[in-house]
Amino acid sequence: MSQIRLFSGLLTVGAWTMLSRIFGFVRDIMLAAFLGAGPVAEAFLVAFSLPNLFRRFFAEGAFNMAFVPMFSKRVDDPEVARAFARDTFAALSFILVLFSAVGMIFMPALVYAMAAGFSGDARFDLAVEYGRVAFPYVLFISLAALLSGVLNAHGKFVAAAAAPVLLNISLITAMLTAWWLGWDAGYTLVWTVPIAGFLQLALVWIAADRLGFRLLPRLPKWTPEIRQLLIIAGPAALAGGVVQINLLVGRQVASTFDGAIAWLSYADRLYQLPLGVVGIALGVVLLPDLSKRLKANDTSGGQNAFNRATELSLALTLPAAAALVAIPLPLITVLFERGAFEAADSQATALAVAIYGLGLPAFILQKVLQPLYFAREDTKRPFYFALAALVINAVCAIGLRPYIGFTAAAWGTTIAAWGMAGLLWWYARDMGQAARFDKRLATRTPKILAASLLMGGAAYGMAAILDPVWSNDTWRIPGLIGVIAASMIIYAVLARALGAFRISELKAQLKRS
Repeated sequence: MSQIRLFSGLLTVGAWTMLSRIFGFVRDIMLAAFLGAGPVAEAFLVAFSLPNLFRRFFAEGAFNMAFVPMFSKRVDDPEVARAFARDTFAALSFILVLFSAVGMIFMPALVYAMAAGFSGDARFDLAVEYGRVAFPYVLFISLAALLSGVLNAHGKFVAAAAAPVLLNISLITAMLTAWWLGWDAGYTLVWTVPIAGFLQLALVWIAADRLGFRLLPRLPKWTPEIRQLLIIAGPAALAGGVVQINLLVGRQVASTFDGAIAWLSYADRLYQLPLGVVGIALGVVLLPDLSKRLKANDTSGGQNAFNRATELSLALTLPAAAALVAIPLPLITVLFERGAFEAADSQATALAVAIYGLGLPAFILQKVLQPLYFAREDTKRPFYFALAALVINAVCAIGLRPYIGFTAAAWGTTIAAWGMAGLLWWYARDMGQAARFDKRLATRTPKILAASLLMGGAAYGMAAILDPVWSNDTWRIPGLIGVIAASMIIYAVLARALGAFRISELKAQLKRS
């Protein structure tokens, strides 16, 4: 059995994801400066969210969660793997072309489902127009995700991890071009979205072709393997749909407050940085690795991979969550408060950041726990858990809206995330040794939490002392860099003193992998 280099793969995906997130921040800083939280910004964000919503349904959701484990168990037979990949690519292409056409036709209904609060004002018509232009992105990015699954199953992570960088570079270039030439920023951005999707697809297609997988669109063959894939993908698709309904609930609540969709979108970008770098990277690398180990009956290896991935994710994520809760306003002020994005926008966005920060560990744990189910081709139970999370989210977001306003959407997301993580952990206990926490993880988790909380308190204190700096355009960026750097040093010292995490162990693991 060819093994995947788990930790080196994690670093590869994490590094490229970090670069993508950095470009994403630059993109959103420019978007906030050019468009602020006004009607054009909200219309573009809703239009851009629609293909991304369904991308998560098709790409990271139904097909990939079913495809990657099935494909990973076939990679040792190249001809069988190529045939399965070709058939899957053809089936997904066929489904996505039809779906994209239907989505563009019924775009007014999709916009209404996403943001009913736009109805009756200029934002609605603009979002419909933008949405029809941007929607083909779902076709390109979902096919790119399938090709990424082929690459990841072979331990090739660079092209798939680098592809999202192209999207952010394209959007940044579009805004600069619109500013330079005097073009309409909204239309320039929205036309760039499908172009960027095509570039992402081209990048991973070339990488897969070099690996020996030249996948081209053709009429699908509904083979027994594809039918099995669809059967397994069905519950995952439903689970993906439930997750997207959660997002719709939040958008609906936010759309009834002027500016709230933009506030939540910018807050989402901030907590997505550690989520993407750590959680998504772990999920991408861990799923094919666990699938291969399960096929080879490597129980101890599977348990070690699961526990070390969980330990590393907590060591990197808990301090990030503490920082988001402790210093959200300085983060938002420095990153976004300029141009059309005003101080009141910073206050509202910072509140959402702190709430999302409380849910960040739960989102990360989901990314680590879900591969335990998907590697076993068990997509039904995650669907049931997603339904439970939907109920939690709807009750919190809709029920709390009259009392706490737009932040009800953020609270619903966070509380539902913890509910989902708890259910995934509870029902994984019957999977045997490979899904159990070992003594080392149980011992170190409280120490990681303690170091993170102490670091968060220190960051809060430093931010309070530097309060006058945050309104000073000259010193606020150096001030934030100083607070973050000092917090990282404090966490590293505390983690070492408490025995929570050792860099030497990571180095040793990298050598072995």
